[in-house]
Amino acid sequence: MATFLYKLGKLAFRRRHFVALIWVALLTLAGVGAASAPTAASSSFSIPGTEAQKAFDLLEKRAPEASADGASARVVFKAPDGEKVTDPANKAKIDKTVAALKSGSEHVARADSPFQAKTVSKDGSTAYAAVSYKVTAMELTDDDRDALEKTTDKARESGLTVEVGGDALTAMPETGATEIIGIAVAAVVLVITFGSLVAAGLPLITALIGVGIGVSSITALADALDLGTTTSTLAMMIGLAVGIDYALFIVSRYRGELAEGRDREEAAGRAVGTAGSAVVFAGLTVVIALVGLAVVNIPMLTKMGFAAAGTVVIAVLIALTLIPALLGYAGKRVLPMGEKSRLFGGGRKKAGAADAAGAEKQNMGTRWARFVVRRPVAVLLVGIVGLGAAALPVSKLELGLPDDGAQPTSTTQRKAYDLVSEGFGPGFNGPLMVVGDLEGADDPKAAAQKITKTISGLDDVLTVAPPMLNKAGDTAIISVVPSSKPSGIETEDLVHSIRDAGGRITSDSGAEIMVTGTTAMNIDVSQKLNDALLPYLALVVGLAFLLLIVVFRSILVPLKAALGFLLSVLAALGAVVAVFQWGWLGSLFGVEQTGPIMSMMPIFMVGVVFGLAMDYEVFLVTRMREAYVHGERPGQAVVTGFRHGARVVSAAAVIMIAVFAGFIGSSEQMVKMIGFGLAIAVFFDAFVVRMALVPAVLALLGRKAWWLPRWLDRALPNVDVEGEGLRSAEEKAADRDQDPDGDRELARV
Repeated sequence: MATFLYKLGKLAFRRRHFVALIWVALLTLAGVGAASAPTAASSSFSIPGTEAQKAFDLLEKRAPEASADGASARVVFKAPDGEKVTDPANKAKIDKTVAALKSGSEHVARADSPFQAKTVSKDGSTAYAAVSYKVTAMELTDDDRDALEKTTDKARESGLTVEVGGDALTAMPETGATEIIGIAVAAVVLVITFGSLVAAGLPLITALIGVGIGVSSITALADALDLGTTTSTLAMMIGLAVGIDYALFIVSRYRGELAEGRDREEAAGRAVGTAGSAVVFAGLTVVIALVGLAVVNIPMLTKMGFAAAGTVVIAVLIALTLIPALLGYAGKRVLPMGEKSRLFGGGRKKAGAADAAGAEKQNMGTRWARFVVRRPVAVLLVGIVGLGAAALPVSKLELGLPDDGAQPTSTTQRKAYDLVSEGFGPGFNGPLMVVGDLEGADDPKAAAQKITKTISGLDDVLTVAPPMLNKAGDTAIISVVPSSKPSGIETEDLVHSIRDAGGRITSDSGAEIMVTGTTAMNIDVSQKLNDALLPYLALVVGLAFLLLIVVFRSILVPLKAALGFLLSVLAALGAVVAVFQWGWLGSLFGVEQTGPIMSMMPIFMVGVVFGLAMDYEVFLVTRMREAYVHGERPGQAVVTGFRHGARVVSAAAVIMIAVFAGFIGSSEQMVKMIGFGLAIAVFFDAFVVRMALVPAVLALLGRKAWWLPRWLDRALPNVDVEGEGLRSAEEKAADRDQDPDGDRELARV
């Protein structure tokens, strides 16, 4: 591995014009593809194998007129204080607005007047009109949304309070200025780390090129592959973070090789051969974690994982090829110059720069490592207790999917949600749709009435609408309004109660019932994700464990890495619960409404954070193993690894935290939660687990940390991540230079 990458790095350095041209061409090609690609027509959300999906599919087949998959809007009207919506003047204004909604877009399937649909509150202060579309929310055009907004704006001018809920106004999430701030923080950290604007600029430029290619490719393929908007957001988030980090490690190693006196081409080759090997295996762990999301069998999540994994692959390839090519252009400007370099971690050593004892000057990483090696038990206990305390809120974790109630209070969706809750009750924001398959019933109409009566007798049911039969009369659609809000535990219990009652209904009437709708779909997604968490964890951690055994040629080091990851991800989930579910420091992070944690958050964090956590494990521990293999004692090898890697790993972690934290400013609750969760997880993993627990455990284990059974050692492939092959080749070359005839054999003449 190291020898191949060494040759690749030297080739990219020599052929830098060709390599740079290839990447510029790929970026241009992806950009043109994204610009010319049609807008994604839809982003269907399906969860195969669940009852909600089966009911949805049945409606598509037997009652397509129901437009079960079409976009919807709920236009809520509230009369001025002291008036009612049923007053003649207000009634006329509302009827005029509903008529305008019908004619405002060719995609409107129907718009029901609240007075005909009887959606007027008991006190007469509030009413709502349900608007359904023939196409999905993603297929709605800007003209459709503009027509909806102009109609409601005009209604507001008449004195009514008018707000719009539903998914018809769903648009691309806004990330705001904080995303730019995250990149700016990354730039500052790079300048401080390298003490050179050129060296700091290389990781940023290459990361942006990689993200540009990745996100543009996703945009170009969005229509063909049915990719949602969140897919590109995730790819951008992860692509930026790993792209900067991977380039950072190679540039740092290149500067180290130059400091040892090697020429620029040789330094580039050795940097790619050593740090590049760690980049490849770190990237592989991230890819395994992201691709493994396919285990959950939710198509949207699978596509997000594959798209983000593709962006990581691009980041790895750029680090291995474009970075050495750009280093060829940069020359020695990647080195800090003058006395200022001492502020940034030191530049090239001058003659006599070593201290009087001839030892290398200690940096902060060296001092910290020696402190941990001297007091491993104390450090281990403090770290574990701290992470354990942060993880305590996980015991109260409640899962669900955010609805309009989680939107910022300034949005019209949230205002509409609150108006409906006040006027009708929270359950009206998420009515359940019960689908009755009457094909096996002797008397379909009587069976439909039986279903309605049974559901009416259940707890937490506010109202049950009369059953609506399709044209063939073999399918009934019944709307059930819970007493509780859509994301409430009571509503989830009601869904399970209706499904439990289905068995009795089938035995009595021959009809089968299924519960669907947004609320039921969310409940099924949460259950499916919970069921998949352990198999997914076993798959991802198992594959990465085997990969790390190959890298480190040890059993205990990969085991320690996996256990440390579990601690950090549990602590991060605890922080997410405290902020987004309990509201601790919620105002600081822009959390306006607490509620259940997004159901895909645990499995998503396990996947992404595990891959990123293994990055630091590989980069940091590889240098320790390199020192150990070359003859240092275990404790000294830990110190050596920190001397070379701690500053760079710390900088990489700060950069990744800054990039992820930039997404906390998003207007989309899901993106905000993901950004916060990943940022805090990287903080825990990098600065507590990798910087404290890892050296403490290695110090306690000593030589046992690097133990590997002989039979397994012989069976495993030798990937040479430490660059031992490069050192051997260098030593042989040095021997030949000293004794050019030494390796010649005598020949008989």
